[in-house]
Amino acid sequence: MTVGVRLDEAAWGLLHQAIELYQDNPRAVAELRHQVARLEQPLRIAIVGPWRSGKSTVLNALMGEEVAPVERADGAFTWYEDGAEPRATAYPVGQPPQELAVVKSATGLRVDLGWGAGDVRDIVVRWPTRALRQITLIDTPAVTGGAEQGRVPVLERVLRDSDAVLYLTRDGRDSDLRVLESARDSAVGQSAAVNVIMVLSRADETGGGRIDGLLTARQLARRHYRDPRVNALSVNVVACSGMIGLAGRMLGESDFAALATLAQVPRAELDVHLISADRFLRGELPVRLDTEVRAALLDRFGVFGVRLAATLVRSGFDSRVKLSAELIRRSGLTELRESVTRCFIDRRDALKARSALAAVEALLRAEPTRGSAELVGAVEQILAGAHEFRELRLLVALRNTRLGFDAELAAEAQRLVGGDGVGLAARLGVEHEADVRQLWEVAAEAQWRWRDRAEDPLLPLAQRRGAQVVVRSCEGMIAELVAGGR
Repeated sequence: MTVGVRLDEAAWGLLHQAIELYQDNPRAVAELRHQVARLEQPLRIAIVGPWRSGKSTVLNALMGEEVAPVERADGAFTWYEDGAEPRATAYPVGQPPQELAVVKSATGLRVDLGWGAGDVRDIVVRWPTRALRQITLIDTPAVTGGAEQGRVPVLERVLRDSDAVLYLTRDGRDSDLRVLESARDSAVGQSAAVNVIMVLSRADETGGGRIDGLLTARQLARRHYRDPRVNALSVNVVACSGMIGLAGRMLGESDFAALATLAQVPRAELDVHLISADRFLRGELPVRLDTEVRAALLDRFGVFGVRLAATLVRSGFDSRVKLSAELIRRSGLTELRESVTRCFIDRRDALKARSALAAVEALLRAEPTRGSAELVGAVEQILAGAHEFRELRLLVALRNTRLGFDAELAAEAQRLVGGDGVGLAARLGVEHEADVRQLWEVAAEAQWRWRDRAEDPLLPLAQRRGAQVVVRSCEGMIAELVAGGR
């Protein structure tokens, strides 16, 4: 929310100025019109990471169904969109689109590319699910190569074609940070790094397989978030085990029965059989469990997940529903979905506007023409006034640290900057049926209270800056009420 022109409106206006500027360049105009159309399309979220970072598993966990990966499509971008019925289309380079065979199963679907993946640039999978009503998820090829020689090729296309990024890494190592830093070679990249959430994926492997490994992973994520270098590259850091989260979302009665059988064995005795996958699969268990059932559990949960699930059953999560909910919570999937909702979906207009600004800036710098310098300045001016980005960063900071505010103040600040919803009623904490006068009075009162904090020299700088963002949000709400004649 801004005082004056909204970010998405400013981006729309800039796109049309650029179209007029490049009216004699058909290719540039076509690209700019494509960006205008994207403003009305679902938010595009790319899932990016190196080899074996768990991209497809996290995608499946977010959707709650096994739809990825497409077999033999390692080199292609795979787009998952909402559709009336399951369908998959491949787009080979230099050839017409080709429909792919889709095999439905009890847990999702299976798609096999059927020919060399090197010939295919994109695959579009349409799947009817609520998870894709507002977003398009993009499963990308693995990020390979160093960032020392410039942008990583996969990431370069991701930045061009997506609005937001889930960057998966096992531990947030220096090489991953260099990859993300390579994306900051533009004014938009440097001033608006709010389109990336770093995900410490495969969190079940943290801590050497100990039962508290997921807790250790969450603590590591918090430390990463407080690292200034990481904070400059992403809006949030979340630890998540896609495997455990997906297993929890898809837990069936047969899997629960097998886990309940294992839970009958004392923990110390069962742990001996869970030292390795091979020992669990081939060893003599104290309870009867067929090899096929053990193999299915390993495939779904992994050794750590089997150990965790059996422990949870012993601890009182003794029904399929209870165990499913606890596995999802412990996996970090709930936190990841919440972060995606608050940082990406709720801010989709701002993120799509960011994509438009980035596209205009890239064109202006790659193909300068008379008047392009003025438009570059306009991009920078829009970014300087983009309050939506400051709101988002404050929201995440409040959720992770509170900035020193007590719990009540932190909750109020979160609400006022859109943490409970970006509508006026949600921000002001009043009923949707509230009249205009009540909305205005609540907004004005909040503005004055937070302005006092913003100007209090006794408060720490971080709190004063946070309060300044809240004040600006209140000003935006009052301006919206005035502009609407409310």
